Amino acid sequence: MTSATENLLALLDTPMRHATAVDLTDAHTARTTLEKHYPFEGDEAQALRSALMTAVDEGLICNRGKDPVRYSRLAKPEDTQHDLSVDFVWMTGGGINHRHPKGEVNLCFSVEGEAKFDGQPEGWVTFEPGSAHVPTVTDGRMLIVYFLPSGEVEWINEGKA
Repeated sequence: MTSATENLLALLDTPMRHATAVDLTDAHTARTTLEKHYPFEGDEAQALRSALMTAVDEGLICNRGKDPVRYSRLAKPEDTQHDLSVDFVWMTGGGINHRHPKGEVNLCFSVEGEAKFDGQPEGWVTFEPGSAHVPTVTDGRMLIVYFLPSGEVEWINEGKA
């Protein structure tokens, strides 16, 4: 593991800890709980935003694929203390249809316009276990950090958009 990866994982440790602790069976309550414990407008989240934007600029993350979706994986669940995979996506449109067997936790940063992820503004966006969607960013561009419990995801249509 590189020092850049270790540094990003250290910055992501607190949101990962909260993502692991939250009950995802009610997406709205989960989002409210995450915001309470790790406020999106707080200093820590905004320092994370800055570090992630630098990582994008340096080609450390979101360095695979092409617009409208660039992506990368930082860590598999076994590489974290929280049994979460850590992935990033840089989006301006739609992604790939998938299902979340154990749910999904996203920390979304608008980087152009008034971007929304599946209709929700920047900040925490959560999905309940068993939910499915075609992830879509509208009204701009977002950098999204997504955490999958145990790294579990099921691609629909064989992972084709």
